[in-house]
Amino acid sequence: MSKSKHKGEARAPRLGYVGLGIMGGAMCRNLLDAGHAVSVWNRTAEKAEALVPHGAALCDSPAAVAAQSDVVFLNVTDTADVEQVLFSVMGVAAGSNEKRGLVVVDHSTISPVATKDFAERLHEYGIVLLDAPVSGGDVGAKNGTLSIMVGGPPEVFEEVLPLLEVVGGAVTHVGPAGSGQVCKACNQVAVLGALLGATEALALSTKLGLDPAKMIEVVSAGAGGSWQLNKLGPKIVKGDLEPGFFVDYLLKDLGIVAESAAHAGLPLPVTSAGAQLMRAASARGLGKKGTQAVSAAVEALGGFSFADAAVYGEDGETEG
Repeated sequence: MSKSKHKGEARAPRLGYVGLGIMGGAMCRNLLDAGHAVSVWNRTAEKAEALVPHGAALCDSPAAVAAQSDVVFLNVTDTADVEQVLFSVMGVAAGSNEKRGLVVVDHSTISPVATKDFAERLHEYGIVLLDAPVSGGDVGAKNGTLSIMVGGPPEVFEEVLPLLEVVGGAVTHVGPAGSGQVCKACNQVAVLGALLGATEALALSTKLGLDPAKMIEVVSAGAGGSWQLNKLGPKIVKGDLEPGFFVDYLLKDLGIVAESAAHAGLPLPVTSAGAQLMRAASARGLGKKGTQAVSAAVEALGGFSFADAAVYGEDGETEG
């Protein structure tokens, strides 16, 4: 992060953004709307070009983004993608060869073990890595209310914090490099457990003839309430499987959880069972649907349909 040579004033950092999908595109837009200069690159060029009318500067590679940035944000799919974006011939590290003090903020969800390795490799280029995965889905990305868990040097975190607060409502430094990814793995374990609990509660309600909307209302007000029940429960009942976060993306994250748990010698039986249900939903062609599509696997096991049950009133007559 650079300082102005005049009167010691801090100048606004030049930002870069690589990876402009559902999450990255919305987060980058928030930075642009806050008045920041942002250089952008995306593997699918149209997604980067869509931000040009909002003030983004289009680049032809991650290296070009890094060459004109003080802070580069990443938001790509998996560990291999992050490594490619950082260390390929036209990657971020190559673009920073003439620059010292570049900060990379990785919002991707990837392996904690690989993240530590990436941080060490980037250090050789004079680059500091903050791993900063997010939670809150597409709604949180659009509204700038994401939960962001950050690993890396605390002094660099403090420098970048004002930028993170543009895209996040709760931003927390959780430890050294890799800690953010560990925290995100924990988050995905908790998300899966809550989602499966909500789905099975809805299945029980539906099969036993209790209005699922009433069940959601009552249970959400007590100890059984959760974001998953309150936000995704109504979608499950209506058969709305449109994505906020893809089934296949959660499966990718659960692969990271499994790798991390194996590294720690820790069995996670509930998470393993949940991953199998998610895998069953993906096998049914629902990988690009929202995570609530796990309900399809529960329907198949229970021999019923949420959507079919929803068209009947309390007296058993179809509702018009």
